[in-house]
Amino acid sequence: MTDVESLVAKAATLQEALPYIRDFHGAVLVVKYGGHAMIDPELQSSFARDMVLLKYVGLHPVVVHGGGPQIDATLDELGVKSERVDGLRITDAATMRVVEMVLGGQINAQIVALIGRHGGRAVGITGRDDNFLRAEPQGEVDGVDLGRVGRITDVNPSVVRQLIDGGFIPVVAPVAVDHAGDALNVNADTAAGRIAEALGARKLVLMTDVEGVKNAAGEVVSSLTLEEARELHADGILVGGMIPKVRCALDALNGGVRKTHIIDGRVRHAVLLEIFTDQGIGTQILASPANRERGQTA
Repeated sequence: MTDVESLVAKAATLQEALPYIRDFHGAVLVVKYGGHAMIDPELQSSFARDMVLLKYVGLHPVVVHGGGPQIDATLDELGVKSERVDGLRITDAATMRVVEMVLGGQINAQIVALIGRHGGRAVGITGRDDNFLRAEPQGEVDGVDLGRVGRITDVNPSVVRQLIDGGFIPVVAPVAVDHAGDALNVNADTAAGRIAEALGARKLVLMTDVEGVKNAAGEVVSSLTLEEARELHADGILVGGMIPKVRCALDALNGGVRKTHIIDGRVRHAVLLEIFTDQGIGTQILASPANRERGQTA
């Protein structure tokens, strides 16, 4: 491809994005940031730049991040023993202090700094800020008390709205508070979904380390309705970590979010490719069959 052809191809990509930019202008987009995209330096930088671009073209991204591997590494360094039950971390008081330090301090600050480095304005918060994420202890699983693991009961998004209105990209660490104001560790996917509902977000994007939702033949499904996604779950086709991702997506749709997307965060510019191109790269899940085809902006 010649230099001119390359430039023309880039211009065509911008033209393809135009109807999406126009239709999504002013809309809130909640992105759950996690997986390999949070570990690889090139992907970290790419993600931050993409969030800045979204803000500059008129969307309002809200980033909710995880941090399981980083928490594990810090616990090991400090000699704090950590165990899991059914995939959930047993979180005693000592573990909770580490979780809050890593999520609310280290990781959150790194994301904010990266966004700033690429010309954006970001503010990091946790559910403690203005008590905007309220939760209750989840209790026991298989007879084991999970300790400071929480189940979100209420979201008051006013502080996030104020940041959006002020031109900032909110970066949210999934730490909630209980009725006494003590910290609880909550699932980042769930937090992203509940925040998207509370904000009336146009889209919820869940970043993973797989290509998307797969059917019985092992093929990535580009578009699913809510009912079709439920059928995949009921038929046992969804496996492993995809089950809670899809459950989170369905809950968000039931809560009023118009579309949810499950995408492969290992791909550079994955968020942009999913929402600004006709083909997309992951799986979109929507509440009804209307506008289910790729290339439609609803």
